[in-house]
Amino acid sequence: MLLEIRGLRKGFGKRTVIRDLDLSVASGELVCLLGSSGCGKTTILRMVGGYLDADAGSIRLEGQDITRLPPEARPVSTVFQSYALFPHLNVVENVAYGLKFLGVGRAAARERALGMLEAVDMAAYAEARVSEISGGQQQRVALARSLVLNPKLLLLDEPLSNLDAALRTRMRAEIKGIQRSFGVAMLFVTHDQKEAMTLGDRVAILHDGRLEQVAPPEEVYNHPATEYCARFLGALNSLVWQGEAVHFRPEDVCVRTGGSLTGTVVSSVFLGDRRECTVDVAGSLVMLRTDKDLAPVVGNGISFDIVRETTWKDGTHED
Repeated sequence: MLLEIRGLRKGFGKRTVIRDLDLSVASGELVCLLGSSGCGKTTILRMVGGYLDADAGSIRLEGQDITRLPPEARPVSTVFQSYALFPHLNVVENVAYGLKFLGVGRAAARERALGMLEAVDMAAYAEARVSEISGGQQQRVALARSLVLNPKLLLLDEPLSNLDAALRTRMRAEIKGIQRSFGVAMLFVTHDQKEAMTLGDRVAILHDGRLEQVAPPEEVYNHPATEYCARFLGALNSLVWQGEAVHFRPEDVCVRTGGSLTGTVVSSVFLGDRRECTVDVAGSLVMLRTDKDLAPVVGNGISFDIVRETTWKDGTHED
């Protein structure tokens, strides 16, 4: 295992932010650390990067204990949310900047930086100022600057949060492609569920300083470990049917005549590739995602079957 975090704990004043956390990242793996704002994601990243000291626990990279090493002594590189590019340097100078601290000469550093810019399709902008390129291009430059250092592990802290929706979608694919091309392990912090599900080989769901579940995207969505995971990863309906509580995703239904559940359509919204309907089932409001060509009329009745329930193990955390 490339990265092994064991028993990591961090507090600020009387508040414990990270609680005895265990997490591993394999060589060449992309793990998305997913959670709501303020749950401790960036705190974990800063401890792995060496920018923040842990109160307890250990961080090992390829078996070496790096818990107390300074950032410059760790074979780890970080892409920050702000990209942290230098405005007074051009693109190739930004990418080459960190190499001088590794003892690489100016000419060799420039050559390596140009090669990395070629790899991220930014060679044509090598002499441009940072202010002259777009947000997506700045993201590629930030990636190139980290990758040129040949890190064993790349840390990314919400790197797409400042981009518009269309560009975020494109950059997700580009980051995944770059990660596969270089074979570098990544720990990617995000609050965006879709981003985590799209990018991650595994998704680590953080809540209140604890990991609720670490598993491949399909598993965490279809087989959540806790109720928090089930609700955080997507819309979840809950109602009492035949005397028991049932939970199901809006897409896990089949609308049909004579379905086992009936209700009244409260709203119906066309979303291009699908339609979302809110239905009142015996006083409980549920959301159904249906075929785009189905057009339920508000006020009319509708019937459906649940084709798959969402379940989880009951459990509580103890300090």
